Amino acid sequence: MDEDTASSSLAESLHLASATADDLYEAMDWLLPRQQRIEQVLARRHLSNGCLVLYDVTSTHFEGRHCPLARFGHSRDERGGNPQIVCGLLTNAEGRPVAVEAFPGNTADPKTVAAQVLNLRERFGPRRLVLVGDRGMLTSARIREDLQPVPGTEWITALRAPAIKKLASDGVLQLSLFDQTDLAEIAHQAFPGERLIACRNPLLAAERSRKRAELLAATEKELQKVKAATQRSNRRLRGKERIAVAVGKALGHYKMAKHFHYRVRSNGFTYERNQASIEREASLDGIYVIRTTVPAASASGEQAVRHYRELAKVARAFRGLKSVDLKIRPIHHHLEERVCAHVFLRMLAYYVEWHMRQTLAPMLFDDEDPAAGEALRTSIVAPAQRSPVAQDKASSKATADGLPAHSFRTLLQDLRTVALNTVQMGEETSRMVTAPTPTQQRAFDLLKVPCRA
Repeated sequence: MDEDTASSSLAESLHLASATADDLYEAMDWLLPRQQRIEQVLARRHLSNGCLVLYDVTSTHFEGRHCPLARFGHSRDERGGNPQIVCGLLTNAEGRPVAVEAFPGNTADPKTVAAQVLNLRERFGPRRLVLVGDRGMLTSARIREDLQPVPGTEWITALRAPAIKKLASDGVLQLSLFDQTDLAEIAHQAFPGERLIACRNPLLAAERSRKRAELLAATEKELQKVKAATQRSNRRLRGKERIAVAVGKALGHYKMAKHFHYRVRSNGFTYERNQASIEREASLDGIYVIRTTVPAASASGEQAVRHYRELAKVARAFRGLKSVDLKIRPIHHHLEERVCAHVFLRMLAYYVEWHMRQTLAPMLFDDEDPAAGEALRTSIVAPAQRSPVAQDKASSKATADGLPAHSFRTLLQDLRTVALNTVQMGEETSRMVTAPTPTQQRAFDLLKVPCRA
């Protein structure tokens, strides 16, 4: 139980004031065997036959070394010195969480896909579904081994850079496709029965061009340091092997080796930019390719791109799970079952937060009218737009009814100032809740929560 909850009147209101650590562990042990049943209820409520399902994974670091799930792996928390666990989260198209699973921390993202397909088809029962996953998740191997054998399973993902380069070298993907539009459907024999939707985002292209120029300049700066070391008067860097190691390290620092030619001698080296390599990469700047089996009759090219971009909602869910309010990390439990219960409990908390955000949207900086923002978008490839209402709240820092606009966190902090007081007058004792402010009353009204003792 959170320390703030334990030390406030909320614990008393929820009948948790006398709860001990053992009581809380017992509650977690009670919850875990019911996870599948709860997730099935959520799936029936929020996943319909033929629905879109978003799936992504994250990692979170672990304190201690005794849990079987705690393993070293690719850390998204930049905590490579800590073991971690991997969490896979399924949501519906709106980003509402439905199911979560914990995996050992050294599990590669694609290796979690089979378990989720099993969850969706055998536990939740839709006869047809569309799984949306990013390019690192739904790889060709996973599609071939985990998705294609399952009848009624379609997918939306994106191609990785090598596959896009192959399309370009085969002449299928050409810049002329984007002369009149930023989206075009193409086909290639390597993807039979699938649709490929090529997109070009000019803003992304400009950003990648800028970043490449900076990395090239930074790499040349590193190379110049090595060149200076080969020319200095004291402790000069000599020897072909030693110079080659230093040059390789300089080129690898920013992963720009492919964009340079160099020749090493025993007393120095020369280098120049590989302009042909740079131009080949630049020709694909801002281009990405959506890969899907969803027929055009069910989703246009634009709709397929939109569905893929909705993976951002799962990323938003992970940010919520890792926030200071839900505190999925760090994890201190040692028993595997407790770790799984901890992860599931946080998913349920985010489920509540998701619904609270929808209800409280008029008071928050969150966009309460995303459809209006979508209508302002010139193309699905263009950056998302906020609705006029959201823009007004951001500029004025106030809601439509004149109350201060809040983030979800600051609104909760405001609501925490509502206090349950015990008032004693002589022998009479009464309980009184402090009078809510207009902001607090508006929040209670939206949530349909009575503010009384």
